[in-house]
Parts: sequence; structure tokens; C-alpha cells
Amino acid sequence: MVNLSFSLITFEYFLMILVRVATFVFVAPFFGMTNTPFRVKIGFSVFVSLLLFQILPKTGLDYQGVFGFAAIIVKEGITGLLIGFAASICNSIILLAGNMIDMEIGLSMATTFDPMTNSQVNITGNLYNYFILMLLIVTDMHHYILRAVVDSYQLIPIAGQNFDWEHLFTSFLAFVTDLFVIAFRIILPIFVVSMILNAILGIMAKVAPQMNMFAIGMQLKLLVGFVILFLTIRMLPNISNFIFEEMKRMIVSFIEGMY
Repeated sequence: MVNLSFSLITFEYFLMILVRVATFVFVAPFFGMTNTPFRVKIGFSVFVSLLLFQILPKTGLDYQGVFGFAAIIVKEGITGLLIGFAASICNSIILLAGNMIDMEIGLSMATTFDPMTNSQVNITGNLYNYFILMLLIVTDMHHYILRAVVDSYQLIPIAGQNFDWEHLFTSFLAFVTDLFVIAFRIILPIFVVSMILNAILGIMAKVAPQMNMFAIGMQLKLLVGFVILFLTIRMLPNISNFIFEEMKRMIVSFIEGMY
């Protein structure tokens, strides 16, 4: 039975639930895209908060005055932000890989406006980012991300945060290492073919110095790069698995650093 009656105590609980859910929604991938209307984000946050309000146990809160209540609100906001941030930073893997691919094939100066981040991004990185976002929806990974913030109440109840900043910092450093490892694995086919092509062009420059290898090399790199991108597009599901596994690991690691 749904009970939407509010008292002062229960309204405090609803407000704290809303703060954690809303900060998560505004940061998490897919949910926090900037081209999504704010009314949709707010309405979705209120709807999820109402559902959680019905199932979460309501115990007494121990705080002193306005500053104590504000401290709990800030903790709930930080909790939601960290969970959403743990998922959103994993998108930087595919963006970094796309930037390095564009540098190898000669498209580093070509940029497009990304409405999701309100910034200029490289063409390949933006293309891969949309592919990964599409696979995130197809594989129901966005459900896992939403369940993460819902299940966080079992480990981190309201006003029950115990931030271990050293653990959170260590988790972020581990992610930076994985960022470069996974990104380099993604661009490895382009990197190998580009290195072989550069070696061939270097040999041709010595054999036939009258040919302008600089002009030929720019066109060949772009053509070969597009061919390799076309041949390796089938690897995107495997790439998304790496990114989604890293996303799960980061969410779990960040939640472990808060209880």
C-alpha cells in the first residue's frame, strides 16, 4: 500500500533521499546528459525518490540544529555525486582513445560540438562515445547504474557515511592507470598499422626521394585509418565490455570508500 502522507520527520527523510538521487541523476551517464531537459531530470529524481521513500526504513536522525541538518544534506549530495562520478568518468576512456586515433590518422584538428558535454570533441571520440552510449542502453547497463544508487542505501544509510578519502583517492589513481591501458588496447590496431605505414613511407622516401612522401603520407594515413576503423567496428561490443566492467568496478570501489 502506497502511503504518501508526510510529517516533519518523514519529509526530512524524503528530502535527503531526493538530494542523493538528484545529484546522482545530474552526473551519471545517460541520465545526466546536458541535452536532457532539466524538468525531465527533476521529475525522474522525484519519482525515484518517492519509490525509495516507501521502502526505506525511517529511523530517527541525530543532528543538532540547522548546521547539523545541512551537514547531513551535504553528505548525501557528496554520496550521490561520487556514485554518479564513478560511472561518468569511464566515458573518458573512449574519448581518450578517439583523440589518440584522430592524432594517428590526421584528424586531430577536426572537432565537433558535443551537446552531452558542451565542449569540442574529436570526430572519432564523439562517434565512439555515441556507440558506447547506445550499447549502454541496449545492454541495460543504465539499469545497473540506477540500481547502484538504490542499493547504496543498504550499505550507506541516510547520515551513515564514513568517507575514507585515502581509499577514494587510491581508487581514482587505479582508474587513471586503467584509463591508459584500456584506451591503448582500443587504438592498438590503428597504432600498429600507422607504425607499419610510417616505416614503409620512410623506406620509399629513401628509395624515391623525388616523390613528396609528406603529401602522399597524409592521404594514405587517412585512407588506411578509415579502412581500419571500418574493419574494427565489430570490436565495439568487446570494447564496451571493458568499459562497463571498469564502470562497475569504479562504482563498487567508490561505494566501499563511503561506509
